[in-house]
Amino acid sequence: MRTKFSKIILTYVLSCAVALATSASLFAAPPNQNDAPPAQPQAQDQPMSSQLTPEQLQELVAPIALYPDALVAQILAASAYPTQIVEAERFMQQNPDLKGAGLGAEVDKQDWDPSVKALTQFPSVLADMDKNLSWTSELGDANYNQQADVMGAVQFMRQKAQQAGNLKTTPQQTVTTQGPTVVIQPANPDVVYVPSYDPELIYGYPVGLWPGFYPWWGAPGPYISWGVGFGIGPFFGFGWGWNAWGFDWYNRGLLYGGGRYAFHSHAFYDRNAYFRGNYRGDAPGARGDRGFRGYGDAGRAGAEGRAGGTRSGAFGGYDRGGETRGYSSRGRASMGGGFGGGGGFHGGGGHGGGGRR
Repeated sequence: MRTKFSKIILTYVLSCAVALATSASLFAAPPNQNDAPPAQPQAQDQPMSSQLTPEQLQELVAPIALYPDALVAQILAASAYPTQIVEAERFMQQNPDLKGAGLGAEVDKQDWDPSVKALTQFPSVLADMDKNLSWTSELGDANYNQQADVMGAVQFMRQKAQQAGNLKTTPQQTVTTQGPTVVIQPANPDVVYVPSYDPELIYGYPVGLWPGFYPWWGAPGPYISWGVGFGIGPFFGFGWGWNAWGFDWYNRGLLYGGGRYAFHSHAFYDRNAYFRGNYRGDAPGARGDRGFRGYGDAGRAGAEGRAGGTRSGAFGGYDRGGETRGYSSRGRASMGGGFGGGGGFHGGGGHGGGGRR
């Protein structure tokens, strides 16, 4: 009886073991020799390409492409320093009585990039770069990362304006063609006129405005108009003055002081920071808010901290789309625009009058 019972128990145990082994084999996935190895996670900090197209660059430079060469060079270089643009504009507002050599001497003491100092020779230009900070920063970003392409876009727009019959030598400027290159210089080496024109009309075909751009020009029709000139003689004694700037059009380079201009800060052009998400707006590559890439969170706090004192939080109240930012309180609306119009907002070496309000 005991032997029979033991056999029954042993049979039961063996049956259970077989059943468990069978179940395990059913649930185990057989190896597949065709399976690819698991994908490696992408590095989160790997920068992505965000090059602007030729059409986007043409749209970006259209408002300034017909300015004299040295002024375009100053604008392209200074646009890499939007915080300093704000500081310089506040300085000009707070010192409306400074003019000529006196203005140059005080500006020379500041720790701004030479290009930002140079723009104090043209206070209306500086004022509108401040008003259109998103566009300004986008221009600086493009020049920093695609300088040859930006210069190519400037030449393309000049050629289009020439072909349309709207860019020619005048009493204010000389326009010459050197091979495929169009060069624009002041007619009088001591006085610089800033042209006023509507980029949607001047080029012979419709050129749209950069998203969020606030127009500054007051010139109607498809032609260039002129305001008062800026006397640049008082600034000749400073290394950052007018004569220090230009282009090497052949090698597609921006010149300063007789050599290639070198950027002194990467604060606003850290593409890794931008693609890690330190921006506000759409997906990478969207244009609406790209001008402030790298200018979120710590970047913004650092820039505002740099302004310091009464200039702390200088960007406060400025929307990044470039819309109206209380500029009328500074008397800009009555001047018919800053860049175009050429009228000095506080003299600043202006030729023929035009005081800053």
